[in-house]
Amino acid sequence: MAGILVAGLLLGHGLIHGSYLMPEPAAKPGAPAWPFQLDRSWLLRRIGLPRESSRLLGTGLVVVVIAGFALAAIASLGVGPAWLWSIGVALGAVASVAVLVLYFHPWLVLGIGIDLVLLWSVMVAGWIPDGLGR
Repeated sequence: MAGILVAGLLLGHGLIHGSYLMPEPAAKPGAPAWPFQLDRSWLLRRIGLPRESSRLLGTGLVVVVIAGFALAAIASLGVGPAWLWSIGVALGAVASVAVLVLYFHPWLVLGIGIDLVLLWSVMVAGWIPDGLGR
């Protein structure tokens, strides 16, 4: 049961990054600005990267985030070798931090915190879901 919960949380965290690939909804009076924008990077704009290149880089990172967390989710269900768990979490979390920092919006700070906890859990504490073995 814990493996299903872990898999669901990882998939949910990974798939929310897919919002970067969705078209921005129409602005409504009084509504907050859409936080998921790949053509408005504070850092990439400062170094002169064109918007199209910024979108391409961001899209690639989002794909890596989703793939990494999907891999970890599958591994947490006991499918495939146990080492896929650590690699999937590390890959997804590092790519997620890159996306969330490069295309920063204050609402997304929670995502950075989630990624840092996941990285610490896997890389420092060596945690893996029950039943995967080492």
